[in-house]
Amino acid sequence: MSNKRQHAATPLRIWLRLLTCTNLIESRVRGRLRTNFATTLPRFDMLAQLDMAARESREGLTMGELARRLLVSNGNLTGLTSRLVKEGLVTRATSSHDRRAQRVRLTAAGKRAFDAMAADHRRWIESMLAGMDGAESKQLYELMGHLKDTVQHWKAETV
Repeated sequence: MSNKRQHAATPLRIWLRLLTCTNLIESRVRGRLRTNFATTLPRFDMLAQLDMAARESREGLTMGELARRLLVSNGNLTGLTSRLVKEGLVTRATSSHDRRAQRVRLTAAGKRAFDAMAADHRRWIESMLAGMDGAESKQLYELMGHLKDTVQHWKAETV
């Protein structure tokens, strides 16, 4: 195999390794959320976005804003939101700024539930990555930041 071909395969192998690591971590997190909290990763992600929004503003997020942050369609979000409203974890109300928009917020019960999940989530991630020392973690973080910047600046027409 030529050096050019070996070098060309390296980015694909990096991407596959990243995907494998992401899938492994996500699978373990999904399992723990299901076992420890009888919840799903999409529910956790939605509560996390609402928690973050609560720190920015007391108004909550519109369904459109929430869908953009979660990278899902409004249709997918509607059912999830309805279930969380029914469980008392979030509220949904008409926006005071735009009567056509619905704003979603965490309730006090939702905040407590999310805080418990987030604390365990942090411990799970720390535990999964504990095999890397501080210097390795720092180096990987910096390299991943560089990769993110590289991908964000990639132009499809260059291929």
